[in-house]
Amino acid sequence: MPLAPFKRPVAGEEYILLVRTSTVIAAIFILSGAALAQGAGPTDPQIAHIAHIAYTAGQLDIKAAKQALSKSKNKDVRAFAEGMVNDHTAVNKKALDLVKKLKVTPEDNDTSRSLSKAAADKRAELSKLKGAEFDKDYIANEVAYHKTVNGALETTLIPSASNPELKSLLQTGLKIFQGHQQHAEQVAAELK
Repeated sequence: MPLAPFKRPVAGEEYILLVRTSTVIAAIFILSGAALAQGAGPTDPQIAHIAHIAYTAGQLDIKAAKQALSKSKNKDVRAFAEGMVNDHTAVNKKALDLVKKLKVTPEDNDTSRSLSKAAADKRAELSKLKGAEFDKDYIANEVAYHKTVNGALETTLIPSASNPELKSLLQTGLKIFQGHQQHAEQVAAELK
């Protein structure tokens, strides 16, 4: 199946993330499916596995932000990208610290590999763009991605976490990522 991580808007719709976000959401529901079918939420080790996927996604967002910093001249896009690097680095450090404390060993998996491939494809696509076209596509990607991730955190991961430290980390991440979404939406509105 050819990777097509994004499609152009139809009649004014926002960009929709296909591969990257659907892979994250699919992983969340696949990993939690058996537990949810039994009336329980996913176990903390299952969520730690998902946390590895989220960590990978954070690392990929850092790479995307660094690409934006190298290509964009727009001060608002650059400020957003700098915030992405700083915030995702901090959240990823907390996630790694917690995974070590919980004595769970995250491992690369099909989902994290798929995320990495889709993100590399998107970075390659963005590398061909310049100026305002790059800025709009980069920010549209960030808006769509954060909407999806925030929804998954809010509706699936946080309610299912039984470990208080893990739940707190997910709640902190959600607040930060909601701020990213709002910031990206503001920048997107200014770029129109």
